[in-house]
Amino acid sequence: MFSTIKAGAINGIHSYLMQVEVDVSNGLPSFNMVGLPSTEVREAQERVKVALKNSGITIPSSHITINFSPADVRKEGVSVDLPVAIGILASLGEVSEDKLKDTIIIGQLGLDGEVKGIKGVLPIVRTAIENGCKVCILPKENAMEGAVAGSGIKIVGVSSLAECVTYLNSKDSEKDLLIKPTVINIDELFEKEALSLDVDFADINGQAALKRAMEVAAAGFHHVLMVGPPGSGKSMIAKRLPTILPPLSKEESLEVSTIYSVAGLLPADKALITERPFQSPHHSITSSALTGGGRIPQPGVISLAHRGVLFLDEIAEFSRITLDLLRQPLEDQEVHIARAGGNFTYPASFMLVGAMNPCPCGYYPDRGKCRCTEKDIAHYLSHISGPILDRIDICVEAPKIDFSDLSSSSSANESSKTIRERVMKARDIQKERFKGTSLRFNSDMTPSDISKYCVLGFKEQRMLERLYKQLGLSARSYHRIIKLARTIADLEASNTIKDVHIAEAACYKMADQKYWS
Repeated sequence: MFSTIKAGAINGIHSYLMQVEVDVSNGLPSFNMVGLPSTEVREAQERVKVALKNSGITIPSSHITINFSPADVRKEGVSVDLPVAIGILASLGEVSEDKLKDTIIIGQLGLDGEVKGIKGVLPIVRTAIENGCKVCILPKENAMEGAVAGSGIKIVGVSSLAECVTYLNSKDSEKDLLIKPTVINIDELFEKEALSLDVDFADINGQAALKRAMEVAAAGFHHVLMVGPPGSGKSMIAKRLPTILPPLSKEESLEVSTIYSVAGLLPADKALITERPFQSPHHSITSSALTGGGRIPQPGVISLAHRGVLFLDEIAEFSRITLDLLRQPLEDQEVHIARAGGNFTYPASFMLVGAMNPCPCGYYPDRGKCRCTEKDIAHYLSHISGPILDRIDICVEAPKIDFSDLSSSSSANESSKTIRERVMKARDIQKERFKGTSLRFNSDMTPSDISKYCVLGFKEQRMLERLYKQLGLSARSYHRIIKLARTIADLEASNTIKDVHIAEAACYKMADQKYWS
């Protein structure tokens, strides 16, 4: 007999539905798989046979042929174990094919018949909804993850092959009593996952200019580079940046959760990522780990930082080749990877935050402490190339903290909650400004968007012209100053960009002029 089971798989970060076609006929006993199965998919035949036996199901000696359609796409992963087993049972008449209408089945089988969790459930279920599937049978371990994909589909989590067969063979009126469908209220999930303030900006004494720069960066989602001696609080401030960022929207949360689901990094106790990611890789990270690697590339660190913060501590210690890999993602907000198995595109809309010393010893230009030669300093700073600097909106110094600031009480410092309230007001202004467009923050604006949303007066235009000539700005830096000025104006709830806003924005380019010019 012949049967067809709907299943799903991942290709890069995208998912697609596949048909698992099973034919069981008389003939020389064999178990054949076709349709470009990978090694782990081919191994499913052994897992399925043993799992069926240990579940108390006997398969007669038959000629079994499995086809994975579409046949021109290479099948990866272990999500086909359960649909293959159910397809064999349907072909043998142990499961009615009518019970499988509008149903997608995914899951990995253990040798004892246990249904184990898999990667990429969230995007697979979302694709199933788009294709009109009404029921999704998946591992119980992934049931919460599948339930957040959206309404319109019944999520049934099963823990074993026997339980899955019993569910499929039961009457429709009894199914919900046998296994209660998993339902999640996303609104309640966001309320429960309140912002955790284990760290706070109130912990930081002094560094008023640096904290102001981080506030501007958070309000417009601008890239930041901090330059200063050791112990000036750069890492401390960077780790507190997520506490003042606007919360993830539901749409952004699904985007981030999809990436983590495909990478197999979605926490078991969380059905959805509700806080902005914060990734801080070591400077020894490889190129493939940063951008994504493997024969079928997995999302790299820059994709795991999507809609969040990518913090590169001691950024000058990263190899120049590694840093230059960020040029295209910073500009296009996505990373393109070409492999023999195909071309893959991963989202990479992140906020880059870098921290570095001004020289190898860390104390330049204090010649009382710094013993680095001019050549050492130039070589050290050269790790940050001109094109990377050009893509960083804010370059700010983190000076040594005065004793008076260090010894003062932290109770007078502004808390993350207070700063975040101002950031959220600026974010609401941007949300209203960009309504009906794909733009989210001021940093997303293109030159054409700038001419539309950042109209300058004569006085402000003349000021920008002088800055452009005096600082030797590139066209990209010119536009970034305007975007920064727009964010500063939003923090002050100003409808127009004024000269004082442009002046502050220009100050955030002075540090790179000082060190790299």
